[in-house]
Amino acid sequence: MTDEPNLLGDLLRARRELLTPERAGIPADGVRRVPGLRREEVAMLAGISADYYLRLEQGRDRNPSRQVIEALARVLQLDEDATAYLISLTDPPPRRRRRRSRKETVPPNIVKFVAALTLPAFVEDRYLDVLAANPLAAALSPRLVVGANRLRDVFLDPAEKALFPDWESATRALVAGFRQSVGTEIDDPRFIELVGELSLASPRFRELWARHDVENRRGATVRFAHPVVGELVLNREKLLVSEAPGLVLAVYHPDPGTDAADKLALLGSAALAPAPAPAPKEHHV
Repeated sequence: MTDEPNLLGDLLRARRELLTPERAGIPADGVRRVPGLRREEVAMLAGISADYYLRLEQGRDRNPSRQVIEALARVLQLDEDATAYLISLTDPPPRRRRRRSRKETVPPNIVKFVAALTLPAFVEDRYLDVLAANPLAAALSPRLVVGANRLRDVFLDPAEKALFPDWESATRALVAGFRQSVGTEIDDPRFIELVGELSLASPRFRELWARHDVENRRGATVRFAHPVVGELVLNREKLLVSEAPGLVLAVYHPDPGTDAADKLALLGSAALAPAPAPAPKEHHV
């Protein structure tokens, strides 16, 4: 048996255990020793043999047909993003050899663009490391600065957690987007270090990582409990940086004419205000 991680089997098992018989439309007969659906129930609903399904979960068969994968996605009630991810696990792209300390770099024109924006903006890589950010982003959160990591801050920093009244849903989307962004490249030292640290330090991260949820990094409406301006509801766009695969530009913007627009303008005026000139030195004769 191959020593490669069994991503396909892990996902199938995790999603099977999350799906109740009631949601799957089958009777929940008798006492169940395991949560969710049994393997034979998933196989029956997908129209494949129980033995073949077992082979898929155990990693003894890693190349099911597209028809089988789509049937399993339907049974497990995966959405479009999760289905695309599941398909990618059966035909992963050739692995690229990564240098251990390779740093992603933001194209200079994107750095200039982020700095010129009058909205909070930052660039993150596939591991959600912040690689570029403007002063308005730091005004929104002091953790939105170059060198920070969104996962580490949102899960482990109490001040960052307090910014999100909807922390439960925010963390669910964050982890699902992270899993999608790293894809099959889970042997990278940066990935191993980050997931290991968060799994040890955060029960919430550990719980979400075990679910194998997948979601493309995309726009959303985000509610903040800001310590200076109070509740702040902003739209967040996440745009792929075409010149640098894996990098995403995130921009926050308010709906025009709302109190959020006024509050963001207030934060912006403070963030972009020139620093006061130093007081002249006194000369004693």
